[in-house]
Amino acid sequence: MAVGLLEGRVALVTGGGSGLGECISLALSDLGVTVIVADVSFERANRVAQRLADSGRQALPLRVDVADETEARSGINDTILRCGQLDVLVNNAGVDVTAPVDELSVKDWDRVLGVNLRGAFLMSKFALQAMRQRGSGHIVNIVSTAAKRAWPNAAAYHASKWGLLGLSHALHVEARQYNVKVSAVVSGGMRTPFLLDRFPDIDKATLQDPMNVARTVVFVLSQPEETVIPEVMVLPMKETSWP
Repeated sequence: MAVGLLEGRVALVTGGGSGLGECISLALSDLGVTVIVADVSFERANRVAQRLADSGRQALPLRVDVADETEARSGINDTILRCGQLDVLVNNAGVDVTAPVDELSVKDWDRVLGVNLRGAFLMSKFALQAMRQRGSGHIVNIVSTAAKRAWPNAAAYHASKWGLLGLSHALHVEARQYNVKVSAVVSGGMRTPFLLDRFPDIDKATLQDPMNVARTVVFVLSQPEETVIPEVMVLPMKETSWP
């Protein structure tokens, strides 16, 4: 349904080298989008981009540390230089440290906030500058149910995701006057390395396929020009603590 609408666009997906980011890159490239697979690991980014290119899709790897101002600015500028435009930014990169507050190091706090919140701010800031000049664009922020509820030993992650949701709505208010859309996709637990590698005993039946969330991103991007979805939540049917 969205092929005609999204075909020919250029999208930069942070954290695109694995998990949800890889699924988003695949889902977008299936619809004719040129995907810049961005990741702090060039090896991961290149693996996904090569996989897409080998199947006839348009994809390029990009190594970027989203928490670094210089690299974030260069990542946006390099995308525009290589592709001639930037239509979509998906702020998907995220990290977490599982520890109680009194044991959480300041370094780990700064790293989680740096990637999850500062990184989204930097990438959005530089992308918005380019999109504003062009008069169109769409920024999608991958949030988490950690922005809606709380559990122990995740203070930094909660702070970053609550902040990201607030940032997303603030950007939505500021950017729409330039015809730039901003959406927050609030995702429940997914069967990705982000959870599975850290919690090997987790009940996979309570998690959802990350491709389902990727399709929600596609849905958000596929709305008519006159419509924007500022926030949408997508949950596993068996995730606890929800009605």
